Amino acid sequence: MSYYEAMGLKREPFSSSPDPAFFYRSSAHNTALQRLEIAIRLKRGLSLILGDVGIGKTTMSRALLQSFSNDNNYIFHMILDPSYKSEFQFLSSLVRMFRIKPDSRSTLNYREEIEKYLFKKGVDENKTVVLLIDEGQKLSTPFLEILRTLLNYETNEYKLLQLVIVSQMELLPRVKRVKNFYDRIILKYIINPLDEKETKEMIEFRLREAGLDQSRQLFTDGAIKLIYDYAQGYPRKISIACHNALEELAMNGKTAVDENTISDVIKKETI
Repeated sequence: MSYYEAMGLKREPFSSSPDPAFFYRSSAHNTALQRLEIAIRLKRGLSLILGDVGIGKTTMSRALLQSFSNDNNYIFHMILDPSYKSEFQFLSSLVRMFRIKPDSRSTLNYREEIEKYLFKKGVDENKTVVLLIDEGQKLSTPFLEILRTLLNYETNEYKLLQLVIVSQMELLPRVKRVKNFYDRIILKYIINPLDEKETKEMIEFRLREAGLDQSRQLFTDGAIKLIYDYAQGYPRKISIACHNALEELAMNGKTAVDENTISDVIKKETI
């Protein structure tokens, strides 16, 4: 009998991959997604989503992409790691991403070609171009200035580039010091950890998505309470604890994760 069959599952419920199918929409995550979608559809410009490590920002970003996947009027581009060595390298990356064929290799030419691209897509073709940057805390001040310039491209009615920056909290004091960039933020939202009720709902949601029969309970209430106390509502820590607990369950031939199982898992994690 396989690991999944032993658990009554069809898929891995607590994978570390940012699969939108397993994205639990807490109150905070759902609010962030709804406000982002409104900002993008209204072509308002710059949105900044903040949260600590392991809060679920990357998975939320994938869920945002998925929500527009069937609409050909939106063109999404994504930067997973903006760790560029120079402004020229950053602009070169954007040129390649936008599939622009510049006349020459210079910073000025790249800026001009990007502007032409945004006007062509946004005005001539009536498309909405969205640039989503993950790990935004890695953006240096010169790169913020490049993005500020791109946000200047607009018609009388709307911004030609919809920019979403998803970042750890450390970016906030930096952008506050760049006033002409900070003033352009039309949506700033901080994602907070889950509460105990949402922690339970997240665990149960992921198990159901993985194929668990609703009549079966793999985690006792006491176990979930311990998971919450340990993870403090951070989805990544919750998922890791749950994954390790299911491994213990399979190896020891038990039918449910109880408080003792979680206690053992936590002890191993803190060694």
